[in-house]
Amino acid sequence: MALKATIYKIDLQIADMDRQYYADHTLTIARHPSENDERMMVRVLMYALHAQEGIAFTRGLSEVGEPDVWVRDLTGEIKLWIDVGQPDESRLRKACGRADQVEVACYSSSCEIWWKQIASKLGRLNNLSVKQLRADTSRTLASLVERSMQVQCMVQEGEIWISTDKMRIPVELKRLKSSF
Repeated sequence: MALKATIYKIDLQIADMDRQYYADHTLTIARHPSENDERMMVRVLMYALHAQEGIAFTRGLSEVGEPDVWVRDLTGEIKLWIDVGQPDESRLRKACGRADQVEVACYSSSCEIWWKQIASKLGRLNNLSVKQLRADTSRTLASLVERSMQVQCMVQEGEIWISTDKMRIPVELKRLKSSF
């Protein structure tokens, strides 16, 4: 018998002063049986940091040809492709060919090893950006998970904070590769 996705409800309030984006989002997230809380919360973080018209969670782990989060315009063109974790080189090359911008959010303690192995092969992909979230931060984000959550994301002058009624977490993303 196949395992089913677990459904999470998140009321996400975003105050991104750097982008002048202020909105409330009611999210329903289907967490794949092989996905852990840490990965799911990194997806939520990336959604919050890139929220705009056309943003959506995809089928992600259930569909290998889709990112974890994307932004599509009204014509269906992929403006932004966001992958979470440590995707392989060929996946990133394909993504860069399909989307205007590609961003990877790496979050485990093995990020630097992964990046050293593929960085030289991806240097020419001008629409690829890679960011690293500290492993202790992603684990702390995972500790916030409940089936129904209220989450606030505040961004001001490059500083990122994720808050719930339990705690307030500073988030630092180290840039490993910038797009041009």
